[in-house]
Amino acid sequence: METYDCIVAGVGGAGSAALYHLAGRGERVLGLDRFAPGHDRGSSHGDTRIIRMAYFEHPDYVPLLKRAHSLWDELEEARGERLRFETGLLQVGPEGGYIVEGVLRSAREHDLVVDKLSAAAAAERFDGFRLEDSMAGVYEKEAGYLLVESCVRAHAEEAVSLGARLKTGVSILQWRKHGDGVTVETDQGTFSAASLIITAGAWAPEFLEKLGVPLEVRRKHLYWFRCPGERYRDSSGFPAFVFETGAGFFYGFPSIDAESIKVARHSGGERVEDPLDSSRDPDEEDLAAVRDFLVRHLPGVEADLTRHETCFYTCTPDEHFILGRHPDCERVVFAAGLSGHGFKFTSVLGEMLACMATGEDHGLPIDFLAAGREGIRPR
Repeated sequence: METYDCIVAGVGGAGSAALYHLAGRGERVLGLDRFAPGHDRGSSHGDTRIIRMAYFEHPDYVPLLKRAHSLWDELEEARGERLRFETGLLQVGPEGGYIVEGVLRSAREHDLVVDKLSAAAAAERFDGFRLEDSMAGVYEKEAGYLLVESCVRAHAEEAVSLGARLKTGVSILQWRKHGDGVTVETDQGTFSAASLIITAGAWAPEFLEKLGVPLEVRRKHLYWFRCPGERYRDSSGFPAFVFETGAGFFYGFPSIDAESIKVARHSGGERVEDPLDSSRDPDEEDLAAVRDFLVRHLPGVEADLTRHETCFYTCTPDEHFILGRHPDCERVVFAAGLSGHGFKFTSVLGEMLACMATGEDHGLPIDFLAAGREGIRPR
């Protein structure tokens, strides 16, 4: 039986980063995944993910984001490849609503620079948007997007170059405590290690069932629409965006191919039991909602759908992550339930998981992400 210092179960966003940080520490580490890094079967794909600092979900995320930004920059330097793009981010919602007030709260608590804009000022500053009079905007200049598949591949390939072993095409059957360590049984043999990191994404519910946290997997849809001309390009000053509307939360990006713009609905989603058997077809109701959003708020974007992909959110009841040690085995650490807003954190989640697996102190506040926190366990 092959033996390692640590095994990483799931080499997607957070798992590839954990593999990289462990290899960089000189650990003998094995990464296991059913698919190759950068695949389209989970949640870390679809070209782009927003990265921002003034976090409306909770101000306690901001210290993690500051470290995440530094780590993305370090990975870019090590890789010699641009992964993060500062296009700016316009976040829009009702005056006093969840998004606008949340952004302003994080900015106040962490002394972050953002610009609050009226509906008219936002539409005038950023040609291409239409805002209702009751809306307000908050602009964060240093926000933007990450190239998601490139980030995952960068972490995984740099990890291998540092000595990590990566096995793909492997299905993990179960893990169990064994002596002072753990064993991981797969369809290609059993492996042992002193510690185990579980970053299984949409497959986390089956591996973390004993936590007692109900993790719900939701199928989400990503759409690309035709947008001719310069209006919606980064080079024209068009930012990434997030909108809170009566029909849900919508988000999108400046065009990166000079032909289409990516827009999706963050809220909602269809619950699925098995991501492998889930349909990859568009959902007509969801698509109609996104098209209606375009008509109302991005009237220059055409309704022609040029591309569609599906991904999977793994959500906790309060849509905040869970991160910690497994109650049945202190040698097992995990990150799960990233709830559709976690990719930007994966650089720092990987570092924290590597520290936890090797007994180091990562020095970042994570109590608010504990699996035993109030309100997320079934009563």
